[in-house]
Amino acid sequence: MSRELIVAIDGPSGAGKSSVTALLAKRLGYLHIDTGAMYRALALLVARAGVLVDDDAAVQQVCSAAEIALQRTADGYQVLVNGEDVSVAIRTPEISLLTSQLASRKVVRDLLLVRQRALGKNGGVVLEGRDIGTVVFPEAEIKFYLTASVAERGRRRFEELRQKGEPVVLEQTIAEVAQRDEQDRTREHAPLCRAADAIDIDSTGRSIDQVLDEMMRIVAARRVAAVTD
Repeated sequence: MSRELIVAIDGPSGAGKSSVTALLAKRLGYLHIDTGAMYRALALLVARAGVLVDDDAAVQQVCSAAEIALQRTADGYQVLVNGEDVSVAIRTPEISLLTSQLASRKVVRDLLLVRQRALGKNGGVVLEGRDIGTVVFPEAEIKFYLTASVAERGRRRFEELRQKGEPVVLEQTIAEVAQRDEQDRTREHAPLCRAADAIDIDSTGRSIDQVLDEMMRIVAARRVAAVTD
């Protein structure tokens, strides 16, 4: 085989992309590129700088100077911004909503697009996001569109935040997930969109292992096909 595959996993917030992508990459021995974490990291910097999201010049100044790294750990990976571990700080509800707003800005998407393509161009990567299979790597050999019902995704988010001690209300969390969906679908630049050749996987009521096993079967078949082509 000339090279390993590019695997793209797209889908809405809370569908389980981060967990599944990390485990799939580990099983395959591929690099996990969490593009969502990269956007969240920039959102955190913008929030700290007190910059308005629609001030493109100021946003570009803050973001272009940022050094973002995804560093493997025993439990997964750390998100580092200019050497600081921000893995926890980027997962708050406030940063989640700001990330969606920031990700709609062309200046930010153009900046991260270059970095993401450079990381994955040689294959052997699993990338997650909302436009990986349509914008970042439309040539990816395998494209998954992972989703779940709004209620299911809201419940998962609620449990995640509750376990962290956050004062959350289930109904409000579900509403926030729906709001995030609307922002992602209607943004001007690179909106959330299923690639025409994506494989749909619904994680509602399914365990991570069940979803992962289905993906592994598909990837295994494609790897065999790549060898024989």
